[in-house]
Amino acid sequence: MSFPPCPQCNSEYVYEDQNNLVCPECAHEWDPNAVDTDDVINVKDANGTLLADGDKVTVAKDLKIKGSSQVIKIGTKAVIRRVLDKKDHELDCKVDGVGEMMVTAKFVKKA
Repeated sequence: MSFPPCPQCNSEYVYEDQNNLVCPECAHEWDPNAVDTDDVINVKDANGTLLADGDKVTVAKDLKIKGSSQVIKIGTKAVIRRVLDKKDHELDCKVDGVGEMMVTAKFVKKA
């Protein structure tokens, strides 16, 4: 029976101890059946609702587009294609009438 390598030191010498796996090299113990929540990105909209890929949102305020004289009006609908782990523009969206663009999550509301 083979076990996955240690998540801390990538050692292949892992053994089972009751419900946990143990690495003898770094002494790290973990539950192989536990859900890893570190990979989940938590991005919230203007109302504090969690956003995910595929969610439909509306723009909560008029937004100027950088490098253009165009403005995205309040109430414009968009579909989130991806939620990213960035500080300034967390959402990769398809905005109606504008096209593909990155949007900051605090300027949208979940529809």
